[in-house]
Amino acid sequence: MEPKDRVEALVAGANAYAVGVSDAYDEVVEQVTARAAEVGSLGKLDIGALTAWKRLRADTPWMGKLMSCPDREVRLHTEQAVIAARDDSKPVPEAAAAARTALTALPGFAHGDAIASAVCFAAAPLRLAVYDRRAHHGLHQLGLFLENRAGRYGRYLRLIEQCRQELADQGHVWTARQVDIALYQLGQPTTT
Repeated sequence: MEPKDRVEALVAGANAYAVGVSDAYDEVVEQVTARAAEVGSLGKLDIGALTAWKRLRADTPWMGKLMSCPDREVRLHTEQAVIAARDDSKPVPEAAAAARTALTALPGFAHGDAIASAVCFAAAPLRLAVYDRRAHHGLHQLGLFLENRAGRYGRYLRLIEQCRQELADQGHVWTARQVDIALYQLGQPTTT
């Protein structure tokens, strides 16, 4: 797919998302990002809120293990993720990968990027994006391929940055979050 066609698809996806999702939907993530900006880390309460926001199941073994960790331990790892995510000396994909890596010691964060990306996004909302399988599928719809192997979140942000640049080249200045929202919309399952 050509960059012009990708931009058209992203704009259409963002417009469809805006029509179909309440303005109030992101209130939870906005509150968590504000608290992360103030405190410099995220705690179990914040991760629980992000789990609900991402519509993930909270009755899983990883959540039970996370809740059994002292909050100070959770904050220690999330503080490192916040520092890495906000490191302006690194390109966005490298900062994203470092932030994601900082979370791997926490229960539920060794594999998969859905909740980890939400934590990373909350750490640096003007810089990073949220990953999920629908956004991953949206990339595929645009002819951009993302491998499912270790380091995926950093590679995801590299593709997000590519989309942002293509959008900017056509006069659209978007945040990484705006791109991931459009990808999420583009990646929704089709009904037959």
